[in-house]
Amino acid sequence: MLTAGIKGHLELTVTEDKLASKVGSGLVNVFATPMMIAAIEQTAAESVQKELQEGCTTVGTLVNVSHVAATPEGMKVTVDTELTEVSPNGRMLTFKVTAADEAGLIGEGTHQRAVVFKERFEEKAAAKAGRS
Repeated sequence: MLTAGIKGHLELTVTEDKLASKVGSGLVNVFATPMMIAAIEQTAAESVQKELQEGCTTVGTLVNVSHVAATPEGMKVTVDTELTEVSPNGRMLTFKVTAADEAGLIGEGTHQRAVVFKERFEEKAAAKAGRS
């Protein structure tokens, strides 16, 4: 059962493949914003997956996050999410999210995910490309 208060936690180390200069989001050798967002999405998705009806998963629909500090390669990053709101129909989930490195806060904001039936969702996406 999805209820507010479900928390997620992820720890990762900033490696070369997560740098802005390597993922195309800038020229600097620091933790890339898209990689931080991917870690936030992963953490939120994993935190609620076991509470979902069989055959369901979640997909990201909105990310509103500030990336407020740079993190160099080799530093550890932690991501924390908390489910703060479940829509009345149980399909839209809102999370409070934070990311920090060993020196302090690097990102914060909100993230929304929609509960979908995985097979139906993938079929609909494939149909767009004529692959149904």
